[in-house]
This record gives sequence, C-alpha cells and structure tokens, in this order.
Amino acid sequence: MGLADILRQQEAELAQRQAQVAASRAAVTQLFADHADDAQSDGIHGERLLGLDAIQSRLEFMGRTMTTECMGVHPGRAQRSEDLMASRPLNSEALHRGVTFRTLYQDCVRNDGPTVDHANWLLERGGEVRTAPVVPQRVVITDRSRALVPLHPSDSRKGALYVTEPGIVISLIDLFEQAWVIAVPLGSTHTRDPDTGLSPAERELLRLLGSGLTDEAASNRLGVSVRTVRRQMASIMERLGAASRFEAGLKAAQRSWI
Repeated sequence: MGLADILRQQEAELAQRQAQVAASRAAVTQLFADHADDAQSDGIHGERLLGLDAIQSRLEFMGRTMTTECMGVHPGRAQRSEDLMASRPLNSEALHRGVTFRTLYQDCVRNDGPTVDHANWLLERGGEVRTAPVVPQRVVITDRSRALVPLHPSDSRKGALYVTEPGIVISLIDLFEQAWVIAVPLGSTHTRDPDTGLSPAERELLRLLGSGLTDEAASNRLGVSVRTVRRQMASIMERLGAASRFEAGLKAAQRSWI
C-alpha cells in the first residue's frame, strides 16, 4: 500500500470518527436537555449555578480538590489572556500533586499568542494539549466523577450545571475521549488529503455549509470569523473550478469530497 493509499484510509477513518463525535454530541445535548431543568441544589443529577461568581467558585473548588485527572474542552475563539493567567496558580498546585491535564481546543486558537503560550505552559509541566476543527461543548471534568457544563452552550456566562450523576459524567467522558482520539497535538500540523488538498477544517466547512448552515453559523461552529469562512470557501470554489457555491457543492459531492 502506497503513502497516498494510507493517507486516504486515514482520512476515511477520521471522517467516520468525526461523524461518531457529532452523533455522541447530539446525544449528550439531549441528555442535558432532559435533566438540566430538573436539576436542583443538592439534587441527584446536579446543581444549577447561576452567574459568573458561582461558576468561578465551583471551578476553584474542583481545582483544589481534584486528585488524579482533569479533562477540559474549550470550544470557540481564544479565551481572555487574564482568564488564562488567573487559572495558572490552581493548575500549578494540581500539577505538583500529580494531577494529569488533557485540554482540547479548536484549531482556531493555534493563531492566538496568549492561548498558545498557556498551552505551552501546560505542556512544559506534563500536560497534554490537542486541537481539532470542531470540538464538543465546553466542559471541565475532574477525577472522572464531577463535571461542569454550561446551561447554554452558546453563552457559558449565563450559568452552568455541576454534575455528579455517574451516568451523565460517563457520557461526557466518552464524548471527550472520542474527540481526543481524532484531535492533533498542538505541536503537530493537520495533514491535507492527498487527493483533494483539503485540510480537516476545510472538509468540515464543506460539510457544515452542505448541511444548510449559514456562514455565520459555520463560523461559530469552527470558532473562526465569517471572513475566514468566506475566504476558505472562495479557495475551495477556485480549486473546484466552480462559479457558485451550489456548483461547488455539486462538484464536491461528485468528487467525494463530502
């Protein structure tokens, strides 16, 4: 088997895993929709936290008390530099206690200096950092027994659900592990498909736009600007020799790009 054949096989496997992540993400979203409204303080499913102060307080509690592992997913554009710096003292203490860190960002943060600096800070201390074009909803999971998830995925500042129910936590861990497997370590680069020349982000953009999402919605999912979405789509159209997006969609489908 030649190198091109191996890369094509890996690309097909990656696409299948991305589909599995999307299906798992939808299932977890439904799971939270079923339970979030029922969650009361000290309830079996978790505790609703309203306001940034309550969320930050719970994050600090989780950081102080975790003993083995911390998994985090941070979708969207870069976090504020001051927030990243503020997280370091607790993270540093946890790392000294032997806690392992695995952090998952979207590819868009690779161009953000403060986020890359923070990621390198974690890497230097034994943490692991990976990125992917699209990642699951924002979540922090500690010791595989507690999780903090936004009540509104589109606005994490509105409130969060602190979860200790084993069934829900396990579902979140499974989703994290699926996304982690197909993500790329920060120090590595995504390979382009040898036949199409598409990067994983460009292929995901084609899939999102082909499913009916607007440029704005696709930019939110990918964590990039609308301008970037349109620039990438223009490049894809040029490679396909398409005069319109409709024609590009037809040609991409005919060539099995999507």
